[in-house]
Amino acid sequence: MTNLELQKAANEVRKGIVTAVYNAKSGHPGGSLSAADMYTYLYFEEMNIDPKDPKKADRDRFVLSKGHTAPGLYSTLANRGYFPVEDLKTLRKLGSYLQGHPCMQETPGVDMSSGSLGQGISAAVGMALAAKLDNKDFRVYTLLGDGEIQEGQVWEASMFAGARNLDNLVVIVDNNGLQIDGKVEDVCSVYPIAAKFEAFNFATIEIDGHNFDEIRAAMEKAKATKGKPTAIIMKTVKGKNISFMEDNAGWHGKAPNDEEYEIAMKELAAIGEQLEKAGE
Repeated sequence: MTNLELQKAANEVRKGIVTAVYNAKSGHPGGSLSAADMYTYLYFEEMNIDPKDPKKADRDRFVLSKGHTAPGLYSTLANRGYFPVEDLKTLRKLGSYLQGHPCMQETPGVDMSSGSLGQGISAAVGMALAAKLDNKDFRVYTLLGDGEIQEGQVWEASMFAGARNLDNLVVIVDNNGLQIDGKVEDVCSVYPIAAKFEAFNFATIEIDGHNFDEIRAAMEKAKATKGKPTAIIMKTVKGKNISFMEDNAGWHGKAPNDEEYEIAMKELAAIGEQLEKAGE
């Protein structure tokens, strides 16, 4: 896909995020929106997947370690064709297969149930190790929050991945700088992030997580890296492309009201119109 096509897809993903959280009257829009461009690149460009065969044996795997940003994953899966986009409106509803955290038993396209912070990366490391032991060539991607990497389990998993030279593993950190209680650096600083992963034998790449050229280059570099896993630290804006949500910790886990929903959808519609004009 071209960058313009990816931008259009990401804008639709953001519409789905806002719609899902609005209809649920709860959820986590901020970190879903900051990661929307990466979600889009992974599912529309990078990963070997097939929405018609979600469990195909040789598929690449994705683990959402920061499971609370499930609205972002769900919207991406829906827009990629795993299930109807209309179903996003059932987020967190009783009986829905789209609950507050991903469930691999219920939701098409979800490779690992997650939600307890710090645990997703461990599951991803296990999948990458299994691929090596079974001589399979699928790759494993996992997305972590920058607040999440305050968890000790993240570094136990990273130590193991580096020691086992899991070059089929890509760890992505969504560094939007904010967590539920405020700035990451004020709550419990995780910086410097890249140096920490390098200490555990990771190749590290730092990018603008909203720039598809940089995302593409990072993924190509990760595939070319042999003998060690890769960590991509992407600088992002929490609440990206919604004016009143951007860089605002208050939108970590809060749903928009009727007025806010209308404003957000109008802003995304305007971005969509600009992208259409850019393609003319």
